[in-house]
Amino acid sequence: MFRIGAADEGEELLSRLGALTARARELARRQRSRVELAVALQRGMLPQTLPQPPGVRLAVRYSPANHGLNVGGDWYDAFSMPDGRVGLSIGDVQGHNIKAAAFMGQVRVALRALASVTGDPGELLARTNDLFVSLDADLFATCTFLRLDPASGVLECARAGHIPHIWATADGKSGIDNGDGGPPLGVLQGAEYPVACYRLTAGGVFVLLTDGVVEGPSLSLDDGLGQVKRLAEVTAAAGLGINALANGVMKLADTVGHEDDAAVLVVGHDGGMQ
Repeated sequence: MFRIGAADEGEELLSRLGALTARARELARRQRSRVELAVALQRGMLPQTLPQPPGVRLAVRYSPANHGLNVGGDWYDAFSMPDGRVGLSIGDVQGHNIKAAAFMGQVRVALRALASVTGDPGELLARTNDLFVSLDADLFATCTFLRLDPASGVLECARAGHIPHIWATADGKSGIDNGDGGPPLGVLQGAEYPVACYRLTAGGVFVLLTDGVVEGPSLSLDDGLGQVKRLAEVTAAAGLGINALANGVMKLADTVGHEDDAAVLVVGHDGGMQ
């Protein structure tokens, strides 16, 4: 015998399932749109072109974290300074959301703006830090800032809580910068940032990166930095070029065991400087 009540219950269940499916599709569509917007926001805040001073070569690689809404705030930057030198920065904002991506843009713009007032890396980071502390921002950023003189190859470096950079020379020497740095930007009013000096020689390279490249559940920071150091040493000694090095370093990000922003900035010297 046909049961009217059972048929009605079945139709109601199907109707509810249909509504839930439609809602799930709409939520998925909105999430995709938000991810696309966040990624566009990130990429739009990064430099579209890089300086090309004589004898100096720059290579950058950037991979945003866009799993779900896991959007990070890593950045890189390179720009010409008023005195003819080149400013280089790389950094990482705390957090993994659209707010972190927006804060990344603020830090990058602040560094560029304050570089017109002072080019000294330590003073530049100190002024940027005090600015964000005074704004009472609830985020902070780690950062490395370099000032490069293309005429002499002299590099001046200051770090704000950021992971060390790596250097290698054409004669097979290499190292990891373990010098003192200051706290992250936006944490402590009046913080100081020591400056270290290096010289970029013919065939040599400097590698700046964010922790998403070298640290994660499957790779410790020390091991990751060690692998980049070996890559830089081999690349510089063999004269393979900065693009090959940047590609090799970015492949390392696939082994860290998590999805995070990954940024690499390689500075090289092709022998054109006097």
